[in-house]
Amino acid sequence: MKQLVTLRHLLGRPDRGTLGGTAPRCSSLALMLETTLPTGEPIIGRHVRLDLLAEADLDEMYPLLSDPEVYASGYVMHRRPTSLADARELARERFLALQGRADGRGAGRTAYAIRLVADSELGPAGALVGTSSLWEANLHNESIHLGSTLYGRPWWGTQVNPEAKLLLMTHCFDDCGYGRVKIQTDALNARSQAAIAKLEARREGVLRRDVRREDGTFRDSVVFSVLKEEWPEVKAGLEARLR
Repeated sequence: MKQLVTLRHLLGRPDRGTLGGTAPRCSSLALMLETTLPTGEPIIGRHVRLDLLAEADLDEMYPLLSDPEVYASGYVMHRRPTSLADARELARERFLALQGRADGRGAGRTAYAIRLVADSELGPAGALVGTSSLWEANLHNESIHLGSTLYGRPWWGTQVNPEAKLLLMTHCFDDCGYGRVKIQTDALNARSQAAIAKLEARREGVLRRDVRREDGTFRDSVVFSVLKEEWPEVKAGLEARLR
């Protein structure tokens, strides 16, 4: 990590669109650090836009969180909510915890609401289709975790996930200067593992008994990553999927 002002930072990185979309420049921290925290500014693509997840979004999470098929597919970190109030509390605990409190040493998160940009076969403009987060940001190690991702079943296998991943990883690598983006999932979640592998992320291995689930059992985590040297090829693959 270089502790100096570079010409690139003095001039500011240009906005980096993704297939006609726009992504924000990183914050003024870029004047001091080569690697910077995610800004939390809107990131907009052709199909989806990502805005900071807020309290006002939580009620719209209920249909996603209450779908039994989500849990049947191996998403088992927490209970399936039984009411709107329960879903609101669950989303607050799981997706809003430490929102906006990233410290560059691994704490905090930047959680996004993922919505459709325009009316299309995917649904009406503005529909909430999922959420994803950037967290465990470590500026010294130039690493960040892209995770806490959940999509509603109607959008599985559509353009939503590849474009959201493309937008988020473009922000991480091209705008904020990270060298490694980690993506991991439950060893029980075969659907999620297949989706991550399709991104052409490299499978690193399994962390056994890694995280305690809400029901007290422990999860084995399957870890994938993309390095900055691999990013151009991964990016090209994602762009090809969206053409």
